[in-house]
Amino acid sequence: MSTGSATPLLQAEGLHTYYGDSHILRGIDLSIEAGETVSLMGRNGMGKTTTLRSLIGLTPPRQGCITIRGKESTRLNTHQVIRQGIAFVPEERGIFPNLSVLENLTMAARTGPDGRDEWNLERVLELFPRLGQRLTNMGNQLSGGEQQMLTIARALMTNPDLIILDEATEGLAPLIRLEIWVVIRHIKSTGIASIIVDKDINALLPICDRNYIINKGEVVYHGRSRELLENPELHKQYLGV
Repeated sequence: MSTGSATPLLQAEGLHTYYGDSHILRGIDLSIEAGETVSLMGRNGMGKTTTLRSLIGLTPPRQGCITIRGKESTRLNTHQVIRQGIAFVPEERGIFPNLSVLENLTMAARTGPDGRDEWNLERVLELFPRLGQRLTNMGNQLSGGEQQMLTIARALMTNPDLIILDEATEGLAPLIRLEIWVVIRHIKSTGIASIIVDKDINALLPICDRNYIINKGEVVYHGRSRELLENPELHKQYLGV
């Protein structure tokens, strides 16, 4: 939940991002405060993933400004953004297939920007007991659900202030999706902020404090979950549900 902080943990203003000559983001504005959970919604191809990639420097915007705790971060490289306490869980997961589960986790371990070391190996294995049973397995020996657990666990090992999840439960079996949502609720309860992209609106709305809908590279709606629940026309128009 929002802390009411005067300075957002992360803020983007007027982002214009391109892939070659293709103008994808057209003036995106968004912000997230410490401890807050925010969703990015929209149909496929509307700019959600590009927004996330712009925020962490993977696809830098050509115009606009990004700040972390009020400090300019627009031109930082991705590894510099991560060092500011931002963790990214990409849709393709990005685990190291030829490293064991234990190696994937321990290589990511570091203290947070303020020196916090709350998320260590013992704690992530408590949250993901299935990974504790697979510590010696290689990354490519895991199921899709286990790989997603590993990616989230690895992100937590960086002791982040903000975790960004792109398609958090996409392609996972129903029971695994339920497990991931339980984990996301737990992350929220610990005070870590989250930006979540996922198609499961019924799971997103109860968790998120605020929601953004992106359509054709522009924010077309921003509001709290109750407001979005009470406006089914928005669902039909922009989300296809």
